[in-house]
Amino acid sequence: MEEKKIATQSTKISMSEMVMPNDTNNLNTLFGGKLMYWMDMAAAICAHKHTSNVVVTASVDNITFKAPIHKGDIVTLNAFITRVFNTSMEIFIEVTAQNSNKKEKIESNTAFFTFVALNQKSKPIKVNEIYPENKNDKKLFDGALRRRQLRLILAGKMKPKDANELKSIFN
Repeated sequence: MEEKKIATQSTKISMSEMVMPNDTNNLNTLFGGKLMYWMDMAAAICAHKHTSNVVVTASVDNITFKAPIHKGDIVTLNAFITRVFNTSMEIFIEVTAQNSNKKEKIESNTAFFTFVALNQKSKPIKVNEIYPENKNDKKLFDGALRRRQLRLILAGKMKPKDANELKSIFN
């Protein structure tokens, strides 16, 4: 595989969905599970676009719902890779909703997903690195290592004493 660094924004994808009646609960707001499905799909498309390989979800960080999304709203999901770690990549997703009647846009939530690229034999493969292009991308890129170490600790794959990036937070 040819190793190359790719600009963060070249991995960005955007997709939109309209909230239909079958997507809502008895309050006429979007099911949280439906939104999580859309977020997973956006992240998977973003990861696949970058790797051109099969990708699988490895983890999802905290998803907090800031505001309800209503029937008829247009939901936009923006996703891009913040950092690559050998065979895995962290993807940031931002969800907004546009109310078709009031014409107002709300921020629903953000989350970080981790995906792993696989080869034809379903074995993890190396992923091309990315580099941040602007100040916000650089902030997300730098924080990705801390978030990764925290994920590994929570999954029992790293001992807290080995998490060098997290020591500065707790000491």
